Amino acid sequence: MPIPDCYADIRPYQDDEVAAVLERVSQSDTVHRALLKYRLPMLPHWLRERMLPLARYLLDRQLAGVNTVHDFQMWMEGWIERLLAKTATDVVVRGLDKMAPEQGHLWISNHRDIAMDPTLINYSLYQAGWPTSRIAIGDNLLSHPDIADVMRLNKSFIVRRNITNKREKLTALQQLSGYIRFSLDQHESVWIAQREGRAKNGIDLTDKAVLKMLALHGREHAETFAATLFALRPVPVCIQYEWDPCDLMKARELVARSKYGCYSKEEGEDTRSLLAGIIGQKGTIHVDFGQPLTDDELASAETMAAAIDRQMRHMTEILPVHHAAVRLLQQRFACYPDVDGGECSRQIQDTLWQRIEGEAQDVQKQVLIGYAMPILLQQGIEQ
Repeated sequence: MPIPDCYADIRPYQDDEVAAVLERVSQSDTVHRALLKYRLPMLPHWLRERMLPLARYLLDRQLAGVNTVHDFQMWMEGWIERLLAKTATDVVVRGLDKMAPEQGHLWISNHRDIAMDPTLINYSLYQAGWPTSRIAIGDNLLSHPDIADVMRLNKSFIVRRNITNKREKLTALQQLSGYIRFSLDQHESVWIAQREGRAKNGIDLTDKAVLKMLALHGREHAETFAATLFALRPVPVCIQYEWDPCDLMKARELVARSKYGCYSKEEGEDTRSLLAGIIGQKGTIHVDFGQPLTDDELASAETMAAAIDRQMRHMTEILPVHHAAVRLLQQRFACYPDVDGGECSRQIQDTLWQRIEGEAQDVQKQVLIGYAMPILLQQGIEQ
């Protein structure tokens, strides 16, 4: 079924657009530099520059048989396999066996990493023999045209965030809500984060505004909130990284906001965070698909948000690094003396401390609080 023209400016690319988009991507020196830096990180910059024609030739050969979105995702799957082999110890996926792959679902996950969260959702689905999902991604990440092309080839659709005019913003939200409903009506699954922006402090809370956006399309057609959300078949998903490649960047931002009341991103900072999350070491990754939300839980945005948050906390696993963070907070900062830090090896504590040793004390403390948060929340403490 063709996608209505009203979604043309936000939807993923379609099969008949793939050839033209790949022609642009394959001619981009930015893409070639990124691939060379990823595959040959030890080579000096000047030598990688000399190898650009070779990178272009090899990429053209690899993409020669890619003619559809499915072809592109199968090509990407090989890259993702190699990426996870380099950057993750293991990927543990649970919960998909409770649902039917022939139905589309709205996967609502916590948000810890810009690119890897939806990548891991689709990787988990693919490994289980499920169709991959369409992916909601903010337009702040698409400022570079090459990144935008690759994302939209990979079934990403655009969430327009950089709108200040209230009328235009409402129109954009209605369009977004309509596209998500259109996708689910086609039995195409959709991934969306439970909130705008990553949970930099380690506290996964659902933003009710996201849920109200999902209901806008139904409201235009006189549906209740419950009826609209029931049609989307929402399922919470919890993603955990043993080690967060962006932990220091997140902590520095939180400290700056605490000190100065605001934080101004540098140009290209989102792209740097995206790349750091992709290529950084993650240890063991857990992807837990929860239970489909019930009619009672879908009664309102408030009951739905509370139900998602309950499942997130229930699915969050306490890992050795969390115990290590509590121990270090107690030993180095005399914080949380009454919290049971549990058992962890000295090696993990040393590894965590070495990660932050050169930082200012307030940044060190913030990183540790982020890693300790699952235990603090479990014991009724947030800060």
